[in-house]
Amino acid sequence: MNYASIKRMDVANGPGVRMSLFVSGCTHYCKNCFNREAWDFDYGNPFTEKEIEKIVDYVSGEYISGLTLLGGEPLEPENQKGILPLLRRMKEVCPDKSIWCYTGYDFEKDVLGWMREKVPETREILSYLDVMVDGEYVEELHDLSLRFKGSSNQRIIMVQDSLQTGEIVLWDGVRQK
Repeated sequence: MNYASIKRMDVANGPGVRMSLFVSGCTHYCKNCFNREAWDFDYGNPFTEKEIEKIVDYVSGEYISGLTLLGGEPLEPENQKGILPLLRRMKEVCPDKSIWCYTGYDFEKDVLGWMREKVPETREILSYLDVMVDGEYVEELHDLSLRFKGSSNQRIIMVQDSLQTGEIVLWDGVRQK
């Protein structure tokens, strides 16, 4: 897996000050995507153990709320192999820090559907995620007043609560997950 960029301090993609990893590779091709160059799986630099340790070390800082995964597309099947070691290490070293994941895939139809059945890493990745912002960016539904999402079709899902109840539980905007 390659990554497009690592932002050490990000306040736009989840609550608090977060570290964000923008992975390379996406097959959604959303109209007027804000990170179009990251569609290419070969864009950027190789994501190695060095980057994992750098991210985990930085996220462990007292003032960092957690890690946010964006893209490109973190949940592209070929990217999940690269994401999983990072999430394992995050939960080992920083168990109290939240992990947000932005995906163009639909939570029920794609992630809990075909991905969980056909992509070996998906189940374990889900076990580490606190929040998922799902759904493709739709330019016609773009709304600048939305918090932590680009278009009104996207949802901010509390992953563990949703898995536990079997129903979608949306982030209430209050919890600092």
